[in-house]
Amino acid sequence: MTPLPSAVFLPQVSPSTRAWLRFKRNRLGFVSLVVFVILFVMSLGAEFLSNDKPLIVRFQGQWYAPVVQTLPEKVFGGDFETPADYLDPFIQQQLNKDGNWALQAPNPYHHGTLDYFAPLPNPAPPTSRNLLGTDDRGRDVLARLIYGFRVSVLFALALTLFGVLLGVLTGAIQGFFAGKTDLVLQRFIEIWGAMPELYLLIIFSAVFEPSVGLLLVLLSLFGWMGLSDYVRAEFLRNRQLDYVKSARALGLGHWQIIWRHVLPNSMTPVVTFLPFRMSGAILALTSLDFLGLGVPPGTPSLGELLAQGKNNIDAWWISISTFGVLVLTLLLLTFMGDALRDALDPRKLDL
Repeated sequence: MTPLPSAVFLPQVSPSTRAWLRFKRNRLGFVSLVVFVILFVMSLGAEFLSNDKPLIVRFQGQWYAPVVQTLPEKVFGGDFETPADYLDPFIQQQLNKDGNWALQAPNPYHHGTLDYFAPLPNPAPPTSRNLLGTDDRGRDVLARLIYGFRVSVLFALALTLFGVLLGVLTGAIQGFFAGKTDLVLQRFIEIWGAMPELYLLIIFSAVFEPSVGLLLVLLSLFGWMGLSDYVRAEFLRNRQLDYVKSARALGLGHWQIIWRHVLPNSMTPVVTFLPFRMSGAILALTSLDFLGLGVPPGTPSLGELLAQGKNNIDAWWISISTFGVLVLTLLLLTFMGDALRDALDPRKLDL
């Protein structure tokens, strides 16, 4: 007799692994994730990419790291104890003679650098000296974009984190305990959501000194309500399932059931909406900066650059470059969100 073929056992794949494989199959979303992560990691090292201070200097046999050191002009043969201006032609001449050398950043400008030796009036169009031109104060637009992108993404991450924590907490309490607790919190959310957020921001901006922390707190107070509705719906559905009833029968407390059982099975809308919430946070910060209600003056900001572009219509390079960075960032996050939503769709059982 011909022996029967042995059974083939396929390896078990966890739900998280299946979701990751589905996400990778979405080429547009996966490539967007890779590009966004690369850009964000590069922006975290913005001081090494765009800085008016050299990274390393060898001068008269001595080694210096101006990127992390504040060196006086006298060190390089100047007359004063003030910090050296490495864009000064005299300092550059000193660093390039007699075997001295300096390793400059790829873009030799910081976001606040004022180039007093620029040959053109400000705002200056793109040149080999300033690849994306300068703004109306003479600051390099490329440097402002690099640092502004970092500020926007870090702010969006922080705002998303606070919004997720508050939204998950309130939604979990509403959905799990239901009844009067749900009713009272729903009425509170309706009243709180009716508050004029923009007017409150204007009032607080007039009373308190503008800061990133204050802006983060104010936006966090209103940014959690949309997510709490989705978490509440998930908890209302999952609290009636058999595994929750079994956990209650075993004597587990409410918070143990929430943390160990219901919350892990209710995180799909939270994870799915993360890229879209980041997009909303970046747009909110950009809009407030454009109106002058955002970060303190001098902080690199995409919204502030857009406002400069509006005030200087002839300086087209400011508006176009800032708009391009903003659109690229939002597109990457949107593509990531679409791919993540498809990957976590429970109706897709192909993997």
